[in-house]
Amino acid sequence: MSKFIEEDNNKDGIDRRGFLKCMAWTGTGVLWFMSGGTLKSLGLSQIIDSSTGKMKNGLNLKKGDYSFIQISDSHIGFNKAANPDVVGTLQAAISKINALEVHPSFIIHTGDLSHLSKPSEFDTLEQVLKGIRTDKIFYVPGEHDFLADNGSEYLKRFGKETKGTGWYSFNAHGTHFIGLVNVANLKAGGLGDLGSEQLEWLEDDLRAVHSSTPVVVFAHIPLWNVYPKWGWGTDDSAQALKYLKRFGSVTVLNGHIHQVMQKVEGNITFHTAMSTAFPQPAPGEADSPGPMKVPAEKLRSMLGLASVNYIEHMHTLAVIDSPLMNGVMTMPEEEGRKEKESAGAPGKNQIIIKNYRFMPQKLTVKAGTKVTWINTDESPHLVLSDDKLFSSPPLDTNDKYSHLFDTPGDYKYFCKIHPMMVGEVVVKQ
Repeated sequence: MSKFIEEDNNKDGIDRRGFLKCMAWTGTGVLWFMSGGTLKSLGLSQIIDSSTGKMKNGLNLKKGDYSFIQISDSHIGFNKAANPDVVGTLQAAISKINALEVHPSFIIHTGDLSHLSKPSEFDTLEQVLKGIRTDKIFYVPGEHDFLADNGSEYLKRFGKETKGTGWYSFNAHGTHFIGLVNVANLKAGGLGDLGSEQLEWLEDDLRAVHSSTPVVVFAHIPLWNVYPKWGWGTDDSAQALKYLKRFGSVTVLNGHIHQVMQKVEGNITFHTAMSTAFPQPAPGEADSPGPMKVPAEKLRSMLGLASVNYIEHMHTLAVIDSPLMNGVMTMPEEEGRKEKESAGAPGKNQIIIKNYRFMPQKLTVKAGTKVTWINTDESPHLVLSDDKLFSSPPLDTNDKYSHLFDTPGDYKYFCKIHPMMVGEVVVKQ
């Protein structure tokens, strides 16, 4: 323990330096390289010697080969217990990238650059990413990049040459790359969404691409249904994947779930990446998704990878957890117990946001009542009525939002950032 904790000012078992050292174990980033016409991947921890910080021997790119790096979910602006220094952990990932003997041709960032889509957060991200030794960085937005202003700040900075809400394509080294946006039109109770306009563009874009050309698609939310209960999937991804079936090699890169998962379905390989900011629980292994605070001695066991093996004609996915050391990818019992005890109960005419739920989910009040939502999660939420009659600003931890209901009716609402969260206010005369 003393090897990692140098200053434990908060008495929580971990300090900033210790966290960065622990994060160095995980290899927050994926190196993709084209070799012999086949796209292959390695975690940065597989190719960087932890004792020297330099690249291990054995990865020799041949003439005509190339490589690029995928990073994801930087969440610049997050400062809660799960990681009080997201800038530091992003810089740690960049150090690993810069240790590569052959610099990557470009970087792909698969979304959630910021935490609250504030200009200052985008400023910090841009400044930090200037330190990467690469020629180009390509982006797609996450839902956190669209939550405050419907993506206008993101598009102004990172979407100048894109279409619609930020989609685009480009060719590099004989490969066709497609950046998609599935966070701009989230609906109540739904998953990620591409939308008809983007799907029509995608179909048209692929017409000119030969079926023998390798294709790489990248978007924030997974284009396969990892865990719909937590919003980990995309409603209309089947149509996009239909357009990709004629190609011999298709790789789909996503972020959002903050852990490595893989699936192979026919000619398509799906891959999700770790976050550079904080871990999330494995699907179904906690009451809800969200930032996980992990003690230093448990961090390595909870930031592993999970491979998802798809077997045709079977009705389930076989999930195999492979943590970085022996352990189980679940919330520590003591932490989970304390969290439940501190959940609290809503007061009169209050709705508590806890564990990605509205409590109570249905509230009945009299006309003329002011209802207040209070966010107790470490993730931001945004309350939006289905008919857009009322909308809160992004609610960070302990933020409140109130709305006066003076007309009888049934008012359904959801979280714009996490649309699987739905609620209802019934107003009586």
